[in-house]
Amino acid sequence: MSLPEVVSREQWRAAREELLVKEKAVSRARDALSAQRRRLPMVEIDKEYVFEGGDGKATLLDLFEGRDQLVVHHFMFAPEGEGGCRSCSAFLDQVGQLAHLHARGTSFAVVSRAPFTRILPFKARMGWTVPWYSSYETDFNEDFEVSVEQDDGSVVERPGLSCFLRERERVFHTYSTRECGHDGDTGTAHGCGLDDIGSTGSLLDLTALGWQEGRVPVRYHDEYED
Repeated sequence: MSLPEVVSREQWRAAREELLVKEKAVSRARDALSAQRRRLPMVEIDKEYVFEGGDGKATLLDLFEGRDQLVVHHFMFAPEGEGGCRSCSAFLDQVGQLAHLHARGTSFAVVSRAPFTRILPFKARMGWTVPWYSSYETDFNEDFEVSVEQDDGSVVERPGLSCFLRERERVFHTYSTRECGHDGDTGTAHGCGLDDIGSTGSLLDLTALGWQEGRVPVRYHDEYED
């Protein structure tokens, strides 16, 4: 790998100012894209999905934990697998303290096809405390196009994120993004869907209600009242 050119402080500052103009343009474009995403229409979910989690059976509505929004991480973990996808694991490692999402009325949950009895020891090994549910023997993964059956009967898995909005007992699907491809031999996802996502702000930018500026000021995570 070649290293950057060594220049004077004045040359560096001039190059940095030139790059800053492009960075600001990208930032404005990203803000406009997030605003357009929030204006997407939504689809009501009328199918009853039953997941299995730490407290037993749960519906999609239960995954909201009483909040207005839900972000689901479609974590690649096949029913016969002994461990989860390495790229999905790296993504989940970077998801931080959920209190910042919760304070803004947004829950986060992980869903995988593997039976919960396989998920539990792997979750413990990784030291994760996020809510994780099994969609085993449901159509959830297929319906949200993260498990796709091929002509030969095999199933291709894709990691992704889906966002939902709740209005009392009604649940609506507002947004989904998926990796464009996956190398099953190396456990490496490649594509565009989950790049630069994982922080609180990037997850909220995917939701219908967004940051909800002015609703809750940023605080230490132990100072929020959920």
